[in-house]
Amino acid sequence: MANHDLTFLPDPDPESISSDVASFGGVLVSTQIPTRADGSLELGDIVAQSECTLQALKVALERAGSSMDRVMHLTIYLTDMADRPAFNEVYQRFFAKPWPVRAAVGVAELAVEGMRVEVTAMAAAKS
Repeated sequence: MANHDLTFLPDPDPESISSDVASFGGVLVSTQIPTRADGSLELGDIVAQSECTLQALKVALERAGSSMDRVMHLTIYLTDMADRPAFNEVYQRFFAKPWPVRAAVGVAELAVEGMRVEVTAMAAAKS
């Protein structure tokens, strides 16, 4: 079944079973994990993982014709809610006021052992 009103940009990883960005009516949705520019996973401390995750989000949104200042909503998944303050320090380097609407959710685990953060964002396409 074709969805002509939906657009999907594939994840750069040819093995991925998830699109990098999906769009509908000017709204983009992206989910990112702590992926380095070379495609490898960053499994270090929460600061390193947060930086890689938000940088991956920035790249994905720009590839789709948007930007971090167009993010409307962010859901942050953390395997340890004690990591939230460190994530927030990194977050404030990528975003500015007015802050996106956001939620931080504690989860038992993520897709890869050692992965501590994942984000899902909704952003507006550039007009």
